[in-house]
Amino acid sequence: MSIVEHLYELRTRLLWSLLAIVLTSIVGFWWYSHGPFGLPSTGHLLTGPYCDLPPTSRASITRDGECRLLATGVFDQFNLRLKVAVATGVLLACPVWLYQIWAFIVPALHRNEKRYTAAFVALGGTLFVSGAVLGYLMITSAFNFFLSVGNETQVTALQGPDYFSFVLNVMAIFGISFELPLFIIALNLVGVLKYAKLKQWRRGLLLSMFVFAAFLTPTGDPFTMLTLGAALAVLLELSIQFARWNDRRKAKRSVGADAWTGELDDETASPAPSSPEPIGASAGPSGSTLAAPAPLGEPEKITRASIPRSGFDDVL
Repeated sequence: MSIVEHLYELRTRLLWSLLAIVLTSIVGFWWYSHGPFGLPSTGHLLTGPYCDLPPTSRASITRDGECRLLATGVFDQFNLRLKVAVATGVLLACPVWLYQIWAFIVPALHRNEKRYTAAFVALGGTLFVSGAVLGYLMITSAFNFFLSVGNETQVTALQGPDYFSFVLNVMAIFGISFELPLFIIALNLVGVLKYAKLKQWRRGLLLSMFVFAAFLTPTGDPFTMLTLGAALAVLLELSIQFARWNDRRKAKRSVGADAWTGELDDETASPAPSSPEPIGASAGPSGSTLAAPAPLGEPEKITRASIPRSGFDDVL
């Protein structure tokens, strides 16, 4: 495929991904205040870490004492609901846009590696949701510590936009970070990143996981940073072991012809003849020796009289 065809393919994959996110965002907009199938609404679910705090640690701004966040702008409530709806849409549509990413990479893979499509989508969706759930749990533990320290002298009243932006950012950071092993696996399947390099860089990569967690964790507490760093280190080691298994499998398959199909591997060259024979010495389809080609005669001389005349001769 040419570079223009790749760009057209990328545009098509992006449009399908955006369409899926728009459709699931509509579902997320409705889910913000309604609980389908007995599930809690996303608005109630996201306010859980704040509303689970003791009443002495958060301000009560309603007459009946119900836990609510503070909105100070005219469009705060609508913008907040729209932001949560889009985040919910991205989460629900993760199998679709992960499939589009994989479908864009598939042309670079061998025919025996294209069967990993379902596994890639399932693993990617599971990792993204697992990371988002872990981020949500870390927010709960961080709030129990930070918003309870010093509650004897002050009380916390959070604004809706700031609170939801914080929660969604943490969940997005954890979810996207958990996709890092999948990215390493995809590069290994394509052949860009080999196990030998990963083995050589293992210590530096493990250290970079904790540095990455320290810079991206917005809470700043050591417990959340260590939890994210440890989770990324475990996932990194699993991806390195997958690269080891995949490279060993490729090495075994590239030894010779496939025992089942009789075909050579995609990376194995066809065997060249040890002693090539001169032209005319090889046997034809029936086993007879091919005759030597006849010599070419002298080229015919072209004169002006031999060229057919037409009505355009006067013009030329």
